[in-house]
Amino acid sequence: MTKEEAPGATEEEEQQAQSKKGLKKQQKEAEKAAKKAEKQAKLAAEQQSTEDEDFAKDRYGVSAMVQSQQKLDRVLVRVQDLTPEKADQLIWLRARVHTSRAKGKQCFLVLRQQQFNLQALVAVGDRASKQMVKFAANITKESIVDVEAFVRTVEQKIESCSQQDVELHIERIFVISQAEPRLPLQLEDAVRPDGEGEEEGRATVNQDTKLDNRVIDLRTTTSQAIFRLQSGVCQLFRDTLTEKGFTEIQTPKIISAASEGGANVFTVSYFKTSAYLAQSPQLYKQMCICGDFDKVFCVGPVFRAEDSNTHRHLTEFVGLDIEMAFGYHYHEVIDSITDTMVRIFKGLRDNFQTEIQTVNKQFPSEPFKFLEPTLRLEYTEALAMLHEAGVEMGDEEDLSTPNEKLLGRLVKEKYDTDFYVLDKYPLAVRPFYTMPDPNNPKYSNSYDMFMRGEEILSGAQRVHDAQLLTDRANHHQIDLEKIKAYIDSFRYGAPPHGGGGIGLERVCMLYLGLHNIRQTSMFPRDPKRLTP
Repeated sequence: MTKEEAPGATEEEEQQAQSKKGLKKQQKEAEKAAKKAEKQAKLAAEQQSTEDEDFAKDRYGVSAMVQSQQKLDRVLVRVQDLTPEKADQLIWLRARVHTSRAKGKQCFLVLRQQQFNLQALVAVGDRASKQMVKFAANITKESIVDVEAFVRTVEQKIESCSQQDVELHIERIFVISQAEPRLPLQLEDAVRPDGEGEEEGRATVNQDTKLDNRVIDLRTTTSQAIFRLQSGVCQLFRDTLTEKGFTEIQTPKIISAASEGGANVFTVSYFKTSAYLAQSPQLYKQMCICGDFDKVFCVGPVFRAEDSNTHRHLTEFVGLDIEMAFGYHYHEVIDSITDTMVRIFKGLRDNFQTEIQTVNKQFPSEPFKFLEPTLRLEYTEALAMLHEAGVEMGDEEDLSTPNEKLLGRLVKEKYDTDFYVLDKYPLAVRPFYTMPDPNNPKYSNSYDMFMRGEEILSGAQRVHDAQLLTDRANHHQIDLEKIKAYIDSFRYGAPPHGGGGIGLERVCMLYLGLHNIRQTSMFPRDPKRLTP
């Protein structure tokens, strides 16, 4: 080979070597692709096999949105009705998922309906597949589900549930409404007593967070109990007064003049003029008495534009109002109201023990005590008790909140009652329509009622004479033109009458021994809260 030929041969060898390298690379890539394809085929086969194995796929899932597409011949059983008497029955139930816990081939759920709950079980077997158990375990808390299940009795009581003697063995489970995974608050934190949370390092939920997320908070056992008891107060109030011959009335809440003649009113725009939100149905109750209804009551909102950020004040609350004509003495009215209150207390004690105990778990308090007949003290007696306890106040001074509470404690110690009437208030601290005491012009035929040392009712005999009413209005410097219709009501013959207004939220708060009125107002309104 000549010198000229040598370089050409080397180039050829290099090309052959590169060609071999490329071939090897291609072979490797082909092998890699083949393995990947084999792996994917294997996965697809496994997936197919898994899908084939999910024999329960029609027994669980997320239901289509209920838009009233069909009428199902299906009875949904209530959680509270699930007792050992229903053992081995196959039932349908709609409830919320309170908690879920997967354990091996089974999933334990706690299903909740209002204040009642029970344990339910989904376990791998003839009726439930692994996928069904996994699906149940992944349902978000607070989602609403429909379940078909057998009711089974349990050997050991389930202490953590209201239905302690039975559990459900789930056959089918369908999500009706799915909750978002992240809840603004946890229900178990919201019902934890404050002290317990601090001691154990667990979370508790402050009041503003609860109120900002009221829809969730209302689902707690405590809230459910509070507002069921509140409904009971209204029902007992209505039933008792209806039985006593009272007529329920409805009064306007948009009025032309301040009901109490004071400044604490909300002004609203009323076409080309202004109007006010009623501070009380007072004037209308009285007009009904003058209209010969004899005994009336009403349940409705009351508005107070007081910038009071206290534990017991709201700018809107529910008033339970009573007004009645009497024969010869306003104590007939007091007796009628106290009897109504005692019947409410008895009704709550006898029919709402479950609710009372539920609230007590989170907010412990002493049982509410009352006497029959109700204790009635005169204002001068109360002053003497306070003076004896070292309080300095004038004879015509109104009771301050601390003095009211102190008096409540003194009355409890001396008479062992949480409910009493304070009679004969100084005339100077009462509204213009209050009847003066005939024997002592410094005092009046007026009274307040107290629960656990806090006022829940303010009432009086009303002035039913147009001239005396005019004099009293002038004394209070009230514009007569604004209350002309009210005064005119008494010009055509008016029976002697009296009444009072009760704050529903206060009654519930104090009966249960709670410490903030916002706990007993479903959607409270105060100077700092207008939502939700």
